[in-house]
This record gives sequence, C-alpha cells and structure tokens, in this order.
Amino acid sequence: MTTSDVTFTRAGDTLKAYAACPDGTGKRPGLVLIPDVRGLSEHYRDVARRFAGEGYFTLAVDLYSREGTPEFADMPAVFRWMRQLPDTRILSDLGSAVGYLAGRPEVDAAAVGITGYCMGGQYALMAACVVPGISACVSWYGILRYAEKDAVKPASPLDLAPELGCPYLGLFGEDDAIIPLGDVEELRAILTREGKRFEIVTYPGAGHAFFNDTRQDAYRPEAAKDAWGRTLEFFAARLRIR
Repeated sequence: MTTSDVTFTRAGDTLKAYAACPDGTGKRPGLVLIPDVRGLSEHYRDVARRFAGEGYFTLAVDLYSREGTPEFADMPAVFRWMRQLPDTRILSDLGSAVGYLAGRPEVDAAAVGITGYCMGGQYALMAACVVPGISACVSWYGILRYAEKDAVKPASPLDLAPELGCPYLGLFGEDDAIIPLGDVEELRAILTREGKRFEIVTYPGAGHAFFNDTRQDAYRPEAAKDAWGRTLEFFAARLRIR
C-alpha cells in the first residue's frame, strides 16, 4: 500500500485529501471517503488505509481545506458549525473529488463509490443523489433531516432522496440521539416508493458514531464488525472487486 497527501482543484480553490492506494498493478475501484464533522483526523486516515487494504483506491477528503479544521468547545458549537456549512459548496467539492479520483490512472472510472461518517454520511447520501459518476454509496449514521431550510441548507437528505442515483446502504444505530428512527423509516419509505436499490440496517444498542474505535463512549464492536462486513460485501458486489 502507498499513501500520500494529495491536492486537486475546484473553481480556483486547492482542496486537500489523503490517498491510500492498494498494492498491485492495473485499475482498481475508487472510493471517496468523507470524515465526520471534526475533519480529516488520523482515525479517518486509518479507515482509508483499511479500505485500501481491501482493494480500493481511497481518497479521504478534507472538507475544511479552505478554512482549516475547526475546534469545538461543546456539542452546540458542533451543530452551529454544521448549520453554517454551505451545502452547494460541499457537494461541488465532492463532485470534484469524484472527478479527481476517476481521473487517476490507477482507478476504474466506472467503479467509483462514496462513503462517509456522521456529517460525512449525510453528505455521502446527498452526493449520491446529485453528483454524477458515483456507482455505490454507503452512509454511516448520516443526519437525514434539517430543522430549517434556507439558502445555505436548501434541501435536506430526505428531500433529495427521490433522486438517489446509485445503490445505497444506510447504517444506523437504534439508540442514536441525533437521528430519530422515524427519519430512518421515512428514508426507507421514500426509497421504496421511488423504486431505488437500497438496504437500510439499524443496530440495537448502538448510538451515533458506533464505528469509531477511537471513541470508547460510542464504539460498539459487534455493530461495527457487522457493518464493516456489510459495507465490504456491498461495495464488492457493485464496484466489481475481483
């Protein structure tokens, strides 16, 4: 495996990312990885390496390439920060990340997936609805509904869900204090009604961030293991891992 910090551009801005490339020759599937609200930490670099170890050229994007990684005093500060992030900018950045990854000589441009965690899970689903060139999406406990909508947040993930453009796997904790199960069931109903290809899994006894093994307050090993296995099976079937 080779790893490196890389950059790509969008509208004159330089965007940063961490790339993890599997060993071997020939083209392989690509995967855009979106971290949680706290940014591109060592944890998500490690997750990128885990995916690379399974055969994916993985690009973990730094959504805060312009302003730098924020520091939060408390959870209200986290929610204020997310509330002011402009969705149009984030989704355009992710579109550029997909394009950059598809253009890499090591990557099969027809086999690019996207995944994300927490806020990254939210944007992974949204990108799968509006960004072309994505062949599969796995969203880990991504927020589904906005309390308010405006020019910064014009449409929630639930609003965009009817436009889902690829197979989708949604992974949620039944005890998540941030994402009500009612929202998860509404997503299921929308995707069923629209005839989309999807799977949604909820884990009893798991809350938000249950995959994050650097947070012992949140980490749930059994749920994390099952969700990781499902994710690998899902991507393998849709991104043609051989």
